[in-house]
Amino acid sequence: MRLIRLGAAPSAVGADVRAALSTWGVGDAVLGGVALLGVQPPDCPMPLDAVIVLGRGVLVVVGVDLPDPAKRLEAPLGGQWRIDGWPLVRGDGATSPAAEALEATKAVARRIQDMRGEPLPVTTVVAVGPYVGHVVQPTADLNRGVRVLHPKPTTLLAAARELATAERPCSVDHAAKLIAVLAATGTPPSAQDLRAEGFPTAVADESTMLLPRVTAAPRRSRPAWLPYAAVGVALAVVAAVVVAVSSGGGSQAAPTAGTSTLPTTVVVDGRGFTPHGADRTGDCGAHAFGDVRAWLAANPCSRLDRAQYETTADGRKAAVAVAELAVADGGRAEELRAVASAAGAGGITALVKEGRGWSGGPASFDRSAIRVTATGGAVRVAQAVWSEGESAPTDATLAALAEQALRLPAG
Repeated sequence: MRLIRLGAAPSAVGADVRAALSTWGVGDAVLGGVALLGVQPPDCPMPLDAVIVLGRGVLVVVGVDLPDPAKRLEAPLGGQWRIDGWPLVRGDGATSPAAEALEATKAVARRIQDMRGEPLPVTTVVAVGPYVGHVVQPTADLNRGVRVLHPKPTTLLAAARELATAERPCSVDHAAKLIAVLAATGTPPSAQDLRAEGFPTAVADESTMLLPRVTAAPRRSRPAWLPYAAVGVALAVVAAVVVAVSSGGGSQAAPTAGTSTLPTTVVVDGRGFTPHGADRTGDCGAHAFGDVRAWLAANPCSRLDRAQYETTADGRKAAVAVAELAVADGGRAEELRAVASAAGAGGITALVKEGRGWSGGPASFDRSAIRVTATGGAVRVAQAVWSEGESAPTDATLAALAEQALRLPAG
């Protein structure tokens, strides 16, 4: 199990979750997979203690901090939770963490489905602490793919093996994409690391994936739960609580949101790029300038695709413009690549220069970092600038963004 720490544990019992996962060690000798710790997937209303991506399933692990150690916990999803016979309630009258559990897990399931990630079963482990000797769950809840337990290495391992039950394993390529879908920051593990964690080798390596756009949900404060006596007298106030309860698989899975009305986000190497317009034309020279325009006037070009995107790097908003030109053959493509790569030789006009900007975007792509490639009869030109402030062609961060932008769709 490879651990990737993305944030602090949102519950006190989250420390026990991390400790249990770390005992399994790196590699697939015990179980394998990748655990995203302290992650808050886009559109999920709260941070989660862990999301574990396994070869045959995804486990959402969330923590419930009880006021004291318990011998017995009754934990129905749709009813009153009781700790050693005492009702567990909250100041606003809530009697079970299940409502927030369902909300959080449905958000994770929707995220995977809407992003067209690998269709693995999404199930949930509710980690309770500081200690619970015995947990009572209704059979119907168990059948929905939910386990409430005190997180020890053995109990977590048993739950993972019971819940991850997909018929076919998730490949290295699909695992990398799934991790990128769930973690909005960082870069997925390498293919070598994923193979070491038991994911089978993919047939083909795809570096980009078209994804429906999502907006980050605001982080909510976590509710406090109190155990009450039968007469309703509060005994203690506990720390914040987060629970996610899975919809399981099959007919219980969250419905897939329609993507036809949504704009898209494209993920490259774990970085999300939000599109802000695209264009296709057969008149390549009309949208070029300098030596590039002169070259296009003397050589055939059948199609020009252009697109522009917004992303974030080093805490700053940046914009990238991508253009792809279809020329007669590989020889001419290499000629055009050499012309477009030369400093001061001109280039392709970005859409923002033609009045297709967006709120918060750059006024132009002047002084951008530029990268150009030629493959067969296609030439791709990528530019990157900061949305605000000064840009420079030698800016290392912008140069890296331009390199990534070469793999973005141009149309």
